[in-house]
Amino acid sequence: MASRLEQSLAERIAYLQDRSQFSQADIAKKMGIDRTAFSKIKNGTRKVSADELNKLSEIFGVSTDYLLGNTVSHDGKAPSWATEKDKNDLKHYLSENWDSMTYGGDELTNEEKQQLRVAMETIFWRRHKHQ
Repeated sequence: MASRLEQSLAERIAYLQDRSQFSQADIAKKMGIDRTAFSKIKNGTRKVSADELNKLSEIFGVSTDYLLGNTVSHDGKAPSWATEKDKNDLKHYLSENWDSMTYGGDELTNEEKQQLRVAMETIFWRRHKHQ
């Protein structure tokens, strides 16, 4: 079973691939791996090397921080005043709340969860700056 971080990575890769014009075979070819290997990455059953992470970042036009779940901003930017501790606090805050996201008792879709994460990150940075 994939770790929490790998599940987040797998979910983000699946989210981006589902919204792109690329098939699994297209992405695998761009990465220099076979389709089965990409399928395992997308499902969270295969680890991703640093080189593969960088290639995925280029293919989808997002930052590696976004892929790793360190930010919900596709470009990976945190406020200029944010420290590493601030960024780690945000990551912890988001992961702590990820599995409890429901509406009326129904689990949210991944897309709805991503939208909620954007709102949570915005609130976090606004409140955190004033502490």
